Amino acid sequence: MGTICTICARGGSVGVPRKNIRRLGGKPLIGWTIEQAIAAPSIDGVYVSTEDDEIARVASDHGAIVPYRRPDHLAGSSAAKMPVIVHLVEHLESQGIEIQRVVDLDPTSPLRTIDDIERAVELLDDATDAVITGYPADKNPYFNMVEARPDGGVGLVIDSGVTSRQAAPTVYAMNASIYVWHRRSLTKGLWDGRTRLYEMPRERSIDIDSELDFRIVELLMADGGRI
Repeated sequence: MGTICTICARGGSVGVPRKNIRRLGGKPLIGWTIEQAIAAPSIDGVYVSTEDDEIARVASDHGAIVPYRRPDHLAGSSAAKMPVIVHLVEHLESQGIEIQRVVDLDPTSPLRTIDDIERAVELLDDATDAVITGYPADKNPYFNMVEARPDGGVGLVIDSGVTSRQAAPTVYAMNASIYVWHRRSLTKGLWDGRTRLYEMPRERSIDIDSELDFRIVELLMADGGRI
């Protein structure tokens, strides 16, 4: 097996309770991502990491493999994602599965397309350690983003002297949709090697983290993805 897809789905969610299996457009939220991964030509196997029995059942029903229940220390709200992915990959390797590339798809980003997945994977060449996805940010730290200061006031995140949006360097907001690594570079995470960005449009970049996000995605799906 060359390329696997990991999908990390906890049972607990503060912003939208049980969001990973909440129905969206006629199917559980996680079902959209599983079906995209299965349909992507570059992906050879789709695996879900979860501690939740109901999520595991739904994931299996949609064609994903759920090899185990995620241990508690990796299932809390404060657990980082990278250790969860590495834990799953190492488990699969212990079962004799050979892995060259890892594609992680977040189940809360259902508006990506199969083409988005394929194009992100294509960016992972021999000179690249990781690929992330994002969109041109609507706020810019060089121009109109501020942060709190110790004196109780606020100031620009980057005080660069830029006086117009057009003059500011282009910055991107990560959309938490697609991550790609070589197996050999997985433990570098995102920032300890050379990382490239695959740009996605804003309308496919919504990461569901609130009821408002959920409603926006519902509206976009009902309208065929148009804005």
